[in-house]
Amino acid sequence: MAVTRRVLLAGLAGVPIAASAQDVPPFAYLRETETVRLTESQLAQRFTASPAPSGPPGRWEALAPLPLPRSEMAWATAAQGRMHMIGGYGDGQVNRPYHHVYDPAEDVWRNAAPLPLGANHVAVAASEDTVYAFGGFVQQNRDPHRETFAYDIAGDSWRSLAPLPRARGAAGLALVDGRLHMIGGAEGIEDRRSVAWHEVYDIAADRWETLPDMPGFPLDHKGVVVVDGRIHVIGGRINTFATNVGHHHAFVPATGQWEERTPMPTPRSGHGAVLLRGRIWCMGGEETNKVFGQLESYDPATDGWTSHAPMLTPRHGLGAAVLGDRIHVAGGGAVTGGSIQSSIHEAFTPA
Repeated sequence: MAVTRRVLLAGLAGVPIAASAQDVPPFAYLRETETVRLTESQLAQRFTASPAPSGPPGRWEALAPLPLPRSEMAWATAAQGRMHMIGGYGDGQVNRPYHHVYDPAEDVWRNAAPLPLGANHVAVAASEDTVYAFGGFVQQNRDPHRETFAYDIAGDSWRSLAPLPRARGAAGLALVDGRLHMIGGAEGIEDRRSVAWHEVYDIAADRWETLPDMPGFPLDHKGVVVVDGRIHVIGGRINTFATNVGHHHAFVPATGQWEERTPMPTPRSGHGAVLLRGRIWCMGGEETNKVFGQLESYDPATDGWTSHAPMLTPRHGLGAAVLGDRIHVAGGGAVTGGSIQSSIHEAFTPA
């Protein structure tokens, strides 16, 4: 059965404007207005082969595109059965305050209250009724800020929280037992560098605490996923995507200890990472002259990785979140770096 795909572009609050999917370009240059058609050399950047053992392939399908091409949001998060995409590059600028929300029941996107301070590579996480957005860069992948915000879903409004102890972007954010763990990221304006910092925000007390650095490497653009109270930190880059790693450690908040786990088979950064059916799923990402479409899943019980059907459209700097029994992947860069954005939205259902 054919699926009608729609995008709702909100004008005034509560007054959505309907637009067909055909009106939204799949790709757009960041600083140019002309229509983008990927060249043969750009298409050649796509890589989908995984060294991990093959598992059940599962199935990808195309859904309603984003209202406009976007990338470098950093990640996305889910709350109350909807997907929130916050900040990033788009429409000619790198410090957008965009806040698009996807409703899978209607297959539509709506605008929500914009982020108070536009930025890219914003760290996001959500509780049942609140979306958190911490830090980010105000220039292209550099010049981070310390601001932290909480979005009240019911009231469609943002409020400020205690600022970060140290400014950074491209960090990972994980919620465990009322505390938000902000791990890794990058700092600097001209001399940008990855960091291994681990700071924890107590929601009830509105207060930060500094913990020992994560082990291994200073990393940004990595995946962070919570499984049974453990915070898994997977992949990422050391300063640039020329030095990606398959790094995989898990932090146990109850003991304050880190555990080494089997590395991700395809070292990459700017990938998505989510939890579904008890497994961690990592998709997309980039490396020098490579844009990944690999989908690899990790089983915490066996400490092993498996590969599955690759993304229909390889991308990096995307937003990924789980809604129901599907992984939704929206936006992202279609070529290495931030020059081309996408509005593509695809969902994966495991076999």
